[in-house]
Amino acid sequence: MAESERIEPSPAGETAAADEHRLVRERYDKAARLRATGWDLYVKKHEPTHHAADLRARQQELVASGEPVSIAGRVMSVRAFGKAGFLLIRDETDQIQAYVKKDVTDERGYDYFRHGLDAGDIVGASGKLFYSKTGELTVEAAQLRLLTKAIRPLPEKWHGLKDVELRYRQRYVDLLANPDVRETFRARSRTIAALRRFLDERGYMEVETPMMQPIYGGAAARPFITHHNTLDMDLYLRIAPELYLKRLLVGGLERVYEINRNFRNEGLSTRHNPEFTMLELYTAWWDYTDTMDLTETLIRETARSVLGATELAYQGHRLDLGQPFRRVRILDAVAELLGLAAGDANPLRWGLGDMERLRAALGGAGDEIAGILREESDPDEALMRVFEERIEPELIEPTFVIDYPKSKCPLAKSSPADPHTAERFELFIGALETANAYSELNDPREQLEQFECQVRQRAGGDEEAMNEIDRDYIRALEYGMPPASGLGIGIDRLIMLLTDSASIRDVILFPLMRPER
Repeated sequence: MAESERIEPSPAGETAAADEHRLVRERYDKAARLRATGWDLYVKKHEPTHHAADLRARQQELVASGEPVSIAGRVMSVRAFGKAGFLLIRDETDQIQAYVKKDVTDERGYDYFRHGLDAGDIVGASGKLFYSKTGELTVEAAQLRLLTKAIRPLPEKWHGLKDVELRYRQRYVDLLANPDVRETFRARSRTIAALRRFLDERGYMEVETPMMQPIYGGAAARPFITHHNTLDMDLYLRIAPELYLKRLLVGGLERVYEINRNFRNEGLSTRHNPEFTMLELYTAWWDYTDTMDLTETLIRETARSVLGATELAYQGHRLDLGQPFRRVRILDAVAELLGLAAGDANPLRWGLGDMERLRAALGGAGDEIAGILREESDPDEALMRVFEERIEPELIEPTFVIDYPKSKCPLAKSSPADPHTAERFELFIGALETANAYSELNDPREQLEQFECQVRQRAGGDEEAMNEIDRDYIRALEYGMPPASGLGIGIDRLIMLLTDSASIRDVILFPLMRPER
């Protein structure tokens, strides 16, 4: 069967797909003709001497010296006229023009230029640098070589890929067509490197903990389930590494961190992807106030390292990470929303006891909040919903929200001043929950009670609660875990902030998508 006959037919009635199908067939035919005349369409190796950015940085020196250079990259456009023409060639760093001309370019390369070259092909060009009549830095191609024949045409006449779903689904084309997307993922790499450097310099040890766990825990989420055939046992893709990292504190490691993937069997949104990257760290001898200080410095220094500044724009807002981050108790934030007194005079308390007392306390709070109070039977859950639905979207400036209800924090210590309050904070920037931290619960008896409560909640229909008690973790706590504080930072959301990206899919190379139809 000829190569051009291997393409599946395009869907009937789809003009654009039919056009693409025709172009692909034509390119397969062209590839067959090139191969028949002795061309290697997919060469084994090629070593350029320079990248385009190097040539631009040293252009005066290289033009003056006449030193030959060799570049390689993808042909983004072709302009042919008479017996000559220009190619715009893009590599990882930049793009640069190459000039092809009969009697200047080698005969075989010139023949390829005239009869076999397409935009999208990957080529190598060698020769001297000069300035064209328009002043454009140009490689005079004494030799032109086909390195990889492109069968599919570049998208949208090579002016960039705009279809959002196609961009996510075919990230390789998105990276090819949109230089700003490549810069986003360079910023992602710099961000993770900056986080590691910050922690390494402060004596933290990077570790790796299991991705597949016999008992999942460390967060409230639905897990993905898999099966190990040899052991004939179900395993869970981890929803968090927390319980394993804290085992390391028991073992005498005082500062540990992990940057890795978590998996949660949840919905898709601009802020959620079932597979995502987290930084999680633990520090012995600290409580959540120490971790709050560390987090502020970490975020500020990471921005400075990645952006060269602590001021940034995010979705139309100007954010200044160089200023002290605001700190507010969650109950005071709710009280401010409702026009109630904050601080010691705040009438709201975790553990008001029942919904009737909470409804009385919130009397004339308005129809939306009254609706929440009617729908919820748990007073802590009702106050959390008021916070999440009414206050979170307004937390634009960097804000630590602290002191959450203990009933919602089974792995956190209670405040010495109030057993109903957990020593926990969340950091919000640009209305994104960016970090979460506790003073870690290390009392094995209380932790067992919290796990038992989680299992009862699961039996009662809460699909995000733990379904089994991690008794090995309780055993570890019985050996004694030092006082400690942990921190989790959503890497993807942090990179959204640093790159002004509206969706988490913009900062994940291959986000989860529905199958193509």
